Amino acid sequence: MQAKALVTGGMMKVKFWGTRGSIAVPGRDTIKYGGNTTCVEVMLEGDIRVIIDAGTGIRPLGESLEPLRPNLDIYLLITHIHWDHILGFPFFEPVYWKNCRINIDGAPTCMKGLRYPFDNMMGDGFFPVKFHELNAQINYLDRLRHGPLVLGDTVVVEKIDLQHPQGGYGFKFKQGNKTLVFISDNELRLDGWRGQTVKDFVRFSEGADLLIHDSQYLPEEMEAKKGWGHSDYLTVLDTGIQAGVGRLVLFHHDPSRKDSQLDEIVATCKKKAKERGTSLEIDAAREGETIEV
Repeated sequence: MQAKALVTGGMMKVKFWGTRGSIAVPGRDTIKYGGNTTCVEVMLEGDIRVIIDAGTGIRPLGESLEPLRPNLDIYLLITHIHWDHILGFPFFEPVYWKNCRINIDGAPTCMKGLRYPFDNMMGDGFFPVKFHELNAQINYLDRLRHGPLVLGDTVVVEKIDLQHPQGGYGFKFKQGNKTLVFISDNELRLDGWRGQTVKDFVRFSEGADLLIHDSQYLPEEMEAKKGWGHSDYLTVLDTGIQAGVGRLVLFHHDPSRKDSQLDEIVATCKKKAKERGTSLEIDAAREGETIEV
């Protein structure tokens, strides 16, 4: 009954269901870090369950929630509506359950993106079921666009605008003295848009217990990928050190990156962190892994 294992005593639990960017890549070379696209589950005090993004990883997450049926109440936060972050939504079993309540917030276009596979202006969509035929009670909160989202009595969620084509949100969870920052699909740039420079993301992440950040590219790939809305792992490392975070988890792995290559990236980051005299913990997100904050 894994789905019932929530948290107590001010702790947060973060589980990775999808760690990959751009496109799902199942296979022998992605077994360790995973091949599903972005989906992260955050379990909070008061039996509050938050899902970040609806990439292909949301399908197995939905299956894990079966023990909570029929009275499931969850939050779904969408960073942005690029395909790799929403294409799992039609395969998320709870949307077909009666008496399931799904509270949605995030990027202003999030509902448009989630509806699109079912119904769009060009025809009947890309899926045999229409959005209005879903059994779950789906509610659009639209709070983060105007300020913090308060969950229960102890959790506050804040957002920051992403440096990414068509925009998007990163999220900060505060629960008691614990802070989790999740920033995917973000290009860390000194010349970023107003409010979205490296300094802004350092400030947003300052002192976080855990920072999960998009680290899709290698430093040598950035010249060709500039403007694509993703960061290289060394710039992410530097941001985590500047922000004084306790733990850094590299995320949104490039679909071409094999497990052995991600091992090398983590080893390089740890070596450079040691050279800079910091005790920062560093790892790459692994599908199926749970981190306690």
